[in-house]
Amino acid sequence: MSGPILAIETSCDETAAAVIGRTSEPGRPWTILSSIVASQTAIHREWGGVVPELASRQHVRDICGVVEAALENAGVSAADLSGIAVTQGPGLVGSLLVGVAFAKSFAWSRGLPVVPVHHLAGHIESLVLAHGELPLPSAVLVVSGGHTSLYFIPDTGHYQLVGRTRDDAAGEAYDKVAKLLGLGYPGGPVIDRLAREGNEHAFDFPVARLTHADRNAPKTTAPAGLLPAEVARRVDFSFSGLKTAVLRLVRDLTGAPARGKAADADALGAMLTRQQAADIAASFQRVVVTVLLDRTFEAARWLGARSIGISGGVSANSRLRAEADARSAHYGIPVFVPPLSLSTDNAAMIGAAAMRLIERGAVGDDYGFNAEASLALGQ
Repeated sequence: MSGPILAIETSCDETAAAVIGRTSEPGRPWTILSSIVASQTAIHREWGGVVPELASRQHVRDICGVVEAALENAGVSAADLSGIAVTQGPGLVGSLLVGVAFAKSFAWSRGLPVVPVHHLAGHIESLVLAHGELPLPSAVLVVSGGHTSLYFIPDTGHYQLVGRTRDDAAGEAYDKVAKLLGLGYPGGPVIDRLAREGNEHAFDFPVARLTHADRNAPKTTAPAGLLPAEVARRVDFSFSGLKTAVLRLVRDLTGAPARGKAADADALGAMLTRQQAADIAASFQRVVVTVLLDRTFEAARWLGARSIGISGGVSANSRLRAEADARSAHYGIPVFVPPLSLSTDNAAMIGAAAMRLIERGAVGDDYGFNAEASLALGQ
């Protein structure tokens, strides 16, 4: 596969296609020839979150046009392609199936190989796409609406899972708190903006401390022997308690009953003053950012990492980026974050991950794979 490849991403609510080519620079091995993303945010906003059936139907409507635009913007035709890359999982299975079916059909009709890609590998390789090869070994945090996972990268193309959320992902907590405050969907950007008006020390929200073995899942996330057991537990994440603490505070501030239907919480945000909402947003965001960076930097130190990466949709958060830069300077370890265009779901990162697989000998001549909603990486 010496020529450019077409990459397709449909894991959730963005229909994306990109064309990725190779360079002659070993330190920056790939280049983006085009990247097109059709977002469904406006469709799902009125529902307060992604509706899987609506998402998959919209992918069907958009995918042909998105692929055509990617090829046109790259100045290439189907005959110029050397292969197809597509997100196999994890994600919404209906959404994934649209991309997988399209990629297989497109590849088969032109006699091209197709490379199935793990979505989180794409987020990790987006850092290389943006900055070139990272100093290795590296600790990379992938943090989004559906994932909060910490990976150790001992060498290129090897991903070892060392930390994960035990309940809500960080981005999911943002969405739920934003809904509670009456701020709408998606929650990440709106909380980030509102937090700038608030006092981040107005409320002292709790931080989950996973210091004891979980009776339901006693094994630590990190591979045996990679980290001491007590450290391995400390670099896992939990955000459900923080979300509940925000709910209790909002009920206290609004005088709502301590117990009630879940739907009752949706209307509480309208009863808060803007300053109260801003203070809650700022205090909530402070805790989330602190937890994410404390555990990432602790793992990096124990693992002897020469660099830290932060990718995924939540990596677009302005406070997370600023605090990561400050800690980078303090600890003397470089931190890499993708540009905003590569932070949220996109197909360029899927193409980069496919290029990595091709380098490691993935041929892509087997069309027998299927979409996998819970596809694992590095376990």
